[in-house]
Parts: sequence; C-alpha cells; structure tokens
Amino acid sequence: MTDLPVLKERLVGDHGYSVLAIAALIFFAMGFVTWLNGPLISFVRVAFSLSEFSSFFIPLTFYFSFFLFSLPTSLLARRLGLKQGLALSVLLSALGIAIFGQFVAWRIYAGALTGLLVLGAGISLMQVVINPLVSLLGPSDRAAQRIAVMGICNKMAGITAPIVLGILVMHNIGAVAEQAQTEKNPAIREALLNHFVQALYVPYLAMAGILVMIALIVTVAPLPNLEAPVILAGRGSQQRFFKPHLLVGFIAMFLYVGVEVMAADAIGTYGQGFGLPLDETKFFTALTLSGMLIGYLMGFIIVPRFIKQESYVQLSCLTGCFLTVMAYLTQGYASVFCVALLGVTNAMVMPTVFPIAIRGAGI
Repeated sequence: MTDLPVLKERLVGDHGYSVLAIAALIFFAMGFVTWLNGPLISFVRVAFSLSEFSSFFIPLTFYFSFFLFSLPTSLLARRLGLKQGLALSVLLSALGIAIFGQFVAWRIYAGALTGLLVLGAGISLMQVVINPLVSLLGPSDRAAQRIAVMGICNKMAGITAPIVLGILVMHNIGAVAEQAQTEKNPAIREALLNHFVQALYVPYLAMAGILVMIALIVTVAPLPNLEAPVILAGRGSQQRFFKPHLLVGFIAMFLYVGVEVMAADAIGTYGQGFGLPLDETKFFTALTLSGMLIGYLMGFIIVPRFIKQESYVQLSCLTGCFLTVMAYLTQGYASVFCVALLGVTNAMVMPTVFPIAIRGAGI
C-alpha cells in the first residue's frame, strides 16, 4: 500500500499533469450531467403531469444516492485504485443516464428515478476518487486553487447543460404545458406528452455514449492505478481521524450542499413562483452556474495570493447570508438575481472546506 508522501511524489512527478487533465475532463462531464437536474424538474413536471412536490423527486433521488453510496463507493475505490475506480465510475454514470433516458421515453417516472439513482452512484464513486486526488497534487495551501480549476470545468459544463437542454428538448415547453392543461381529450393529451418526451431520448443516449468514450480514455491513458492511502490503525488513530476540524467539516459540507443545490436546481421553480414564464425559467440554472464560474475564477486568482483560503470562505459565507436576506426582501427578477448571485459566494466553499477538513486526518 502506497503511503501519503510517496503518493504525492508519484502523482506530482510523473503523472500529475495527466491526472489533472483527465480529472478536468471528468469534472466537465460530471458537471454537465449533474446540473441538468434544475431544468429537468420543469421537464418532468410537464411530461409526467406532476405536482411541484413530486417533480422535486428528481434532485431528491439524485442527491440521496450520494448519501446511500458514498461509503460503499469509498470502499470500492480503495479496492480498485485510481484508474479502475475512475473508469468504473464513468461507466456507472453512463448506465444511469441511459436508464433515465429510456424510462423517460416510456414515461415511467419510477424507472427514470432509478436511472438517477444509478447515475448518483457513479458520480459518488467519481468524487471519492477525484476530490482527494486533486487535493494531494501539490501544496495543501493551494489545494483550493487546484479544486477551483476543476470547478471551472464543472461549472462551464453546468452553464452549457441547461442551455443545450432548453434549446434541444424544452424549446416549446411553455406551449406544451399550456396545451396539456387545457386539452380535454385524454388521448390527445397523452399523445402530445409522448411526443414531447421523445425529444429527450436521443440526447441522453448520446451523453451515455460520450461517457463510455471517456471511460475508454481513462482505461488506456498512462495513469498509475494507485491505491488510496490508508488510515493506519493503532493507538490514537481514532483521535486523529475524528479531529474537531474534520467533524465540523462534515457539518459544513452537509449545509453547503443544501445551499448550493437550492440556489441552482430550485431557481427555476423559484422564478415560476413569481409568475415568470416557463420558457425563461428553464434557463435560470445557468445563471447560478455562471455565478459559480465567476466565483471559481475569483478564487483561482486571489487565493492564496491576496487572501488565505480560510478567510475567503468566511467572506463567502457572510456575503451569501446578505444575498439570502436580499432575495427574501425583493420580488421577481431582482429576487431571482440575488439567488443566482449566491453561485458566486457558494463557489469556493467546497474547494476550501474540503482540504481544510481532511488536513491531518490521514486521508
């Protein structure tokens, strides 16, 4: 088993740039499929004639899979190593996307949610391998900067995804929703919705095929199949692992993910609550992701040149609190804009909290 200093030396020396390049590619793919959840909430609400509550099973199922599979995938990643773990994670994601697209085409909501569960399992395995790996590729005080680069790739894909889905699949969602609500003939309404969901099928199969190609790239790339460093057993090992900053890091990440997801995935539904047209709100997730991209670029430039990563995350949280209050006090587009700006403040929380939380924990 490779210990941590040797692992860092091998990654930074012979394979660092290859690992970073492939990590960036995977972060882009991961961002594209992850941040489709926002516009998908509106899509399934129309396609399956769901209530607002039922449509939110899209993000609920997807993120519940992270809770369900995080520990099993961490054990799997330790057994498989870097290269095989990455390849398997991408293949699982491809399978989840294919399942989701097929069951949406059949208009079987439970089956579509199963596809999201499989997709979440694949992305859970991705994150278990990728995030610690990027954190280890160099000095710890620049870990947030390296993860910010990955975040830029992730959020560029996240900006693109809602726009592509909106143009290719949801370009007529407003008219379809209105016609489905007013149509009295059940057969005509079902035929309309069946035609509407077919537009999702080919793009999702194409995404699954692209992910399979990425898995092949990972398989043939000159990556070392490094094993994850172990937490050594023995006296004091539990105290080292359960340090206060690690436990607080768990709590911070839990709260942060909730804030990030609400600002990105729910912003479309939030805009609809003000009566904004569906043909506009389907793109709102891209606004939050654009804010996150700006936040990552800011973090890459100023951390740690001008401000320590610990101080930056404190400033981000305070600004986020102010924007949340402003979103509550305003209405319409102004309130939506405040929610989108939360992307700027949210961007550098995870890249900062993660390396701080695992520092000295033996992982």
